[in-house]
Amino acid sequence: MQGKKPPTPPGPDAQLLRGTLDLVLLETLAPGAMYGYQIVKAVNARTAGFFELREGSLYPALHRMEKSRLLKGKWVETDAGRRRKYYEVTPKGAAALDRKRGTWKAFSAALQRLGEPDHAQA
Repeated sequence: MQGKKPPTPPGPDAQLLRGTLDLVLLETLAPGAMYGYQIVKAVNARTAGFFELREGSLYPALHRMEKSRLLKGKWVETDAGRRRKYYEVTPKGAAALDRKRGTWKAFSAALQRLGEPDHAQA
């Protein structure tokens, strides 16, 4: 059994990811600005591979969130002469993150309670 990896847990279904993508992106960008590939790598690392962002969902979400002023984008030229767009959380985005964290905590707690045995109806 050498070299055999443990099974990878299933990823989120598409509906769950759509409903939580803003929270995932705001949480990921809260510590500081990142460009697209960094965001993908950070989300993958911080969720142990649970969320696998793809360009087809990442960039439309970043642009939508930028248009809603939750994120601010800034083009930066690298030493190699390439341009990268870095995204950072705005004050409006930070307030939205606080609200979304509260909603997610309540949602998670409710799901947790659903999984607990109901001793009152014995």
